[in-house]
Amino acid sequence: MKRLLTLALVTICAQCLYAQNHTVDEVIWVVGDEAILRSDVERVRTIYGNEIKGNPYCVIPEQLAIQKLFLHQAAIDSVSVSDGDVAPYVEQDINEKVMMAGSKEKLEEYMRMPMNQIREELFEQYKNEMTARQMKQKITAGIKITPAEVRRYFKDLPQDSLPFIPTQVEVQILTRHPRIRREEIERVKEQLRGWAERVQTGTTSFSALARMFSKDEGSARMGGELEYYGRTQLDPAFANVAFSLTDPKKVSKVVQSEYGYHIIQLIDKRGDKIKVRHILRRPEVDPKDVEACMLRLDSIATDIKENKFTFEIGAQELSDDKDSRNNNGIMTNLNKETGVATTRFEMGDLPSEIARMVDKMEIGEISQAFTMTDKHGKETCAIIKLKNRIPAHRASITEDFQVLKGTVEAKKSEEIIQQWIKDKQKSTYVRINEDWRNCDFTYPGWAK
Repeated sequence: MKRLLTLALVTICAQCLYAQNHTVDEVIWVVGDEAILRSDVERVRTIYGNEIKGNPYCVIPEQLAIQKLFLHQAAIDSVSVSDGDVAPYVEQDINEKVMMAGSKEKLEEYMRMPMNQIREELFEQYKNEMTARQMKQKITAGIKITPAEVRRYFKDLPQDSLPFIPTQVEVQILTRHPRIRREEIERVKEQLRGWAERVQTGTTSFSALARMFSKDEGSARMGGELEYYGRTQLDPAFANVAFSLTDPKKVSKVVQSEYGYHIIQLIDKRGDKIKVRHILRRPEVDPKDVEACMLRLDSIATDIKENKFTFEIGAQELSDDKDSRNNNGIMTNLNKETGVATTRFEMGDLPSEIARMVDKMEIGEISQAFTMTDKHGKETCAIIKLKNRIPAHRASITEDFQVLKGTVEAKKSEEIIQQWIKDKQKSTYVRINEDWRNCDFTYPGWAK
């Protein structure tokens, strides 16, 4: 999963920084009805100070102000991202921070806040960044680039000015889910039924149980509450039960989805959309069943190597991975910014477990079985085949047309976004404290 790199992604306890520096926090900018605090700027500067080009006390608040313009428009246009989309980025960031710090306790000590607060602040910042990105996509959605435009743009560029494409790989995958024992499934379902009964008898609240026990970390922090969703935006089994609910005081029966087992409570219905809260639980897999699954996959790999059948046939007939099963096992890399799908991955785009295996493989080689977490948060077993490795190179029209087209689209998108910001400045109330005005802003229209 590609890491989101923005100025606002790392959180430091601003209150603690100010306690050390004996500085009083203050509102330094107001954009619309949103305030930018001195602590917001200091928090970013402390982490990225050496990477920021220019005066950080000018660059950082302007970037925060731009983000607030996009968030304000996103609220008007009902553009949002789901908590489920945000949560994986937060967890990846936290895991990396823990590894760098050495332990959760050391990270808490360094950031001077408990883990739940670290998670909450990161969640808010990632959600803001992803929402702003969605808004940008909406603004630039109408861009159409023709092959002729791409050729014209790169026709006269010198070779060393063409985009440099890092090493890419194409990977085939075959996955199998370990068997989950019936008694473990019944334990989880009985647990959920017990919680549903406690809610309906008034013993405890659904939100409290969700915060303590739900495995959907994105919504758990909100008491299990999800955004407004249409039927097609939800897992079909989950949607069927959720949309059948009519009484907010009742709790649904236990429902199985791709993610695990849930109980659901209605909050509100608005047109063809519904707002619910839920608790997600996943049955635990016995290590013996994981081992058995790994042995089965190693046996499949052996059969493929002995030419009893091809990897492609194995993926079609035996794989549990719905995304690649009908594509001969070939993994697809969807660019969330452009919506373009390709079979090529840079190493950083692959799931970490797969990247570790690919790094040591030759073209055509089939891996040993290994475990990984799938996109639904479930433990699964897999084998992979390295289909192709494309060495790093300068892009060419014949071999890398989609990459070059993306470059032209990005340039045109940037021009549209820049004009949008300039237009938005004119219609948005902005106030900057006198001490923060003496800046050479990228967009001079802030100071009116």
